[in-house]
Amino acid sequence: MKFWKMILSAPIVTLAFAGGLWAQTAPASDYLVPFPPHHVIGNIYFVGSKGLGIYLITTPEGDILINAGLEGNVPLIQQSVEKLGFHFSDIKILLISHAHFDHDAGSAKVKELTGAKYMVMDADVPVVESGGTKDFFYGKIAADLYPATKVDRVLHDGDTVKLGDTVLTAHLTPGHTKGCTTWTMKVSDGGKTYDVVIVGSPNVNAGYKLVNNALYPQIASDYEKMWRVLKSLHCDIFLGAHGDYYGMEAKYARLKNGRTNPFIDPSGYKNYIAEKEKTFREELAKQTAAAR
Repeated sequence: MKFWKMILSAPIVTLAFAGGLWAQTAPASDYLVPFPPHHVIGNIYFVGSKGLGIYLITTPEGDILINAGLEGNVPLIQQSVEKLGFHFSDIKILLISHAHFDHDAGSAKVKELTGAKYMVMDADVPVVESGGTKDFFYGKIAADLYPATKVDRVLHDGDTVKLGDTVLTAHLTPGHTKGCTTWTMKVSDGGKTYDVVIVGSPNVNAGYKLVNNALYPQIASDYEKMWRVLKSLHCDIFLGAHGDYYGMEAKYARLKNGRTNPFIDPSGYKNYIAEKEKTFREELAKQTAAAR
């Protein structure tokens, strides 16, 4: 996740962090760029944007939304849900991957429009309910704050969320945020059962201190816990908080051939986790050497 002042009409955006501005530019944000809603597998549907992984999980008793995106994403999410033939008002539960504004800034609006019960991992609850001000890294950046939102159920590592015939398990995968959550569930499709993993985030954001971090002393050990958890999960269907984690655009394009479901990608999951762990270990080694 990156935090920025966004001007949609401009070709670039400026990236900001707690110590100032990164001396770089990036392509215009794709967080608010619409992307075709589509069926992933079983009762899981993609209703996000080009840059944000947002998922609708349908059940006979109502629906679950994972991630609310930015405030500006909410109308896009609603349109996507309706295009798929479902009703936005049927969303009964709202979950998030982690308490960064590109995943939870729209939560207050989703709750207002649907009455959904908001369920958040315990360590991220203070951030959500403070509108981002209690985030260990981004809490002092006004542009990255959002409407504080009341949490209806505080989740703990290993808790399950049940609605209708669907059960999701919340796995604490901390580091990126203190309560970063990876969701797992089983789906049935074509007579087979698949294990779904929706990765919270394995990223070490630019500017994160992994060594001697007074605001998050256990950050490195939390990342270590995350790697252990992610590597222990059996994954058939690889999804994540951002579509680029799992190559969403390329896989969506392959849906048209209709032969095999491109979202069934156990090797892609393993490769992605291995690549991200390598990046983490390189950054940790660099910061450890610098701190000596």
